[in-house]
Amino acid sequence: MIVVPISTSSSQAKRGPTVVELPGRSSSLPNTSFAVCHQVTTLDRAKLTKRLGTLSSESLREVEEGLKAAMDLD
Repeated sequence: MIVVPISTSSSQAKRGPTVVELPGRSSSLPNTSFAVCHQVTTLDRAKLTKRLGTLSSESLREVEEGLKAAMDLD
């Protein structure tokens, strides 16, 4: 499974277009978080034990744009 790490550190927000803010209430996450698209990794699905929330279609589009920026894709 391909994973985009999520951070709650507001210092991540300053890292440019490869970091996407995920507002807590609108994303159903407990706190405002940041998708760190330039640190994509893989993870064994068995390591995922708890669902923290879901993202809206708009947030998913923003993460997609962050991934495109991180991989220098148009």
